[in-house]
Amino acid sequence: MLVLLAGIFVVHIATVIMLFVSTIANVWMVHSYNVTRISTGLWLLCNKTCTQLPVSSEDEAALKAVQAFMILSIIFSVVALVLFIIQLFTLEKGKRFYLTGAVMLICWMCILIAVSIYTARFTGTMADTTNFHHGYCFILAWICFCFSFIIGILYLVLRKK
Repeated sequence: MLVLLAGIFVVHIATVIMLFVSTIANVWMVHSYNVTRISTGLWLLCNKTCTQLPVSSEDEAALKAVQAFMILSIIFSVVALVLFIIQLFTLEKGKRFYLTGAVMLICWMCILIAVSIYTARFTGTMADTTNFHHGYCFILAWICFCFSFIIGILYLVLRKK
């Protein structure tokens, strides 16, 4: 049981770190234009230098929603980690980590909403670019989506023995 708790704790910490990286770094989409490589993220457009991300007025609300949901997912993941540590030392034997699991599933839902909006609105939006693909931040966000779901379900079924 101790090994299972330690494993869940390590995966949860890894998920928090990956959420930070995927939200902060600016490699959600990578475009190739002639010989230059351009990466876009949630905050900046980076070529050789980084500048403010140019967003049309119709896509601005979608980008703000993606930014907000990614930040919310980080907050909920950290709150779930703190709740797990608190419940680990205060919860009675035989009780389940319901509150921690519920908060982690809210984090999972925030990641799902953010990545879905980004996929629907910003995949291949630059018409003059060729050879675009998703960057590592986008992939990390989907990995965090999977990990947060698995961790949330494990917290719900896990009993303190």
